Amino acid sequence: MASVTFYGGVNEIGGNKILIEDRGTRIFFDFGESFVMGQGVFAGYLSPRSVNGLGDYFEFDLLPKLQGLYSKKQLEHTTLPYVAPEFDAIFLSHAHFDHISHIPFLDESIPVFLGAGTKLFLKAMEKTSSFCNYGEHQYHTFRTGDQIKVDNVVVRPVHVDHSIPAAYGFITETSEGSVIYTGDVRKHGPKGDMTTEFAEAAYSSQPTAMVCEGTRMVEEEKRKNYTEYQVKAESEKIVAATNRMVFVTRYSRDMDRFNTFFNVAKNNDRRLVVSPKTAYLLSQLVEDRHLDLPDPLKDDDVLVYFKRKKSGSFVEKDYHVWERALMDKMVTHQFVHEHQDQLVMDLDFYQFAELVDIRPDPGGEFIHSMSEPFSEEDLEDKVMHNWLDHFRLRFHQLHASGHMNRAELTELIASVSPRRVFPIHTENPHLFPSPQTEHVEYGRECKL
Repeated sequence: MASVTFYGGVNEIGGNKILIEDRGTRIFFDFGESFVMGQGVFAGYLSPRSVNGLGDYFEFDLLPKLQGLYSKKQLEHTTLPYVAPEFDAIFLSHAHFDHISHIPFLDESIPVFLGAGTKLFLKAMEKTSSFCNYGEHQYHTFRTGDQIKVDNVVVRPVHVDHSIPAAYGFITETSEGSVIYTGDVRKHGPKGDMTTEFAEAAYSSQPTAMVCEGTRMVEEEKRKNYTEYQVKAESEKIVAATNRMVFVTRYSRDMDRFNTFFNVAKNNDRRLVVSPKTAYLLSQLVEDRHLDLPDPLKDDDVLVYFKRKKSGSFVEKDYHVWERALMDKMVTHQFVHEHQDQLVMDLDFYQFAELVDIRPDPGGEFIHSMSEPFSEEDLEDKVMHNWLDHFRLRFHQLHASGHMNRAELTELIASVSPRRVFPIHTENPHLFPSPQTEHVEYGRECKL
């Protein structure tokens, strides 16, 4: 009999680890880290030691102790014996850390299936971030329309709209009928039609079950809700009304938001200044012809901001090899200061010290295009506003979520019409529509 078991994403946001089994075939969907993993035992710089492999994770039951899943090296300092792989595949829905972060622990011989764009993200992140090392895996890329047979099971990936390119949901054909997994999904982005196509394909499969994310399944929304179109329209107004510097901050992998600010800048005769990491990521993503992104090495409307390092004089040896290839597009704090009315600059919170060098004229604009703080006690939020007040920059909150709200999720479930619903990636499973909603418990096998 086919079954589904949840080893993450249960009563929490992120950390999805969904196991579907059917007639001896065992497939995991996503293998990420939740936003609250280790809460109460790890904080800040106190974190699991990489040198100890899975040892620190197993000590506090932060990962499932399943034989035949993990690599020999990662099990060296644990009591779980290594055995040859007993799982047939891992499918990744998209490249957000709460869906992929734990794949370094997996046995390298277990095939990992992922979108072609997701593989580009992983490659770029490994190059530019010292903390990103996803390990050596047998990667197999897919696109919408593919049908992937894994032993006794067939998996069909279908694209969805989310706040990162190459996001997918899955339709898995089992002996008990099809099982739908949404991944993370929205419909109010520029590619909302993709989610409509996913929902139609899911409905057509006459699903026996639907594993559905519920990030925004809450009693009452307290945050502002914008579509990507509204973020662009409001940003246009802000930029058009000023001759001062405009700074923006966004999630680094949100390419829809990148395109929003890139086009806002162009429409107002400004150029967009990005970090070397963003420029390098773009240089990799342009390999995917399905993504509508500018080539930072060729597009004159993209400039790359280099901060001072080591010698403080912008010499090539101060920078990583991957950064050096971008130095032809380099601008420095002095250039930004002298061309404030001609630029929009991408500046994240951890680069705020660059404001000391840039010295923007008072009265500039700062568009915060990320989620609002969860509480008034958010320390980073207070620090951010202290910096903005110090440099007399006006604050604007403009963000389009990567997830459906409660009403949209309820409508999605109704449109797919599954016999059973398993809520995950949510702190409020009780808000999912009855009567088809099932109670989900960590590690409990649910027969289909």
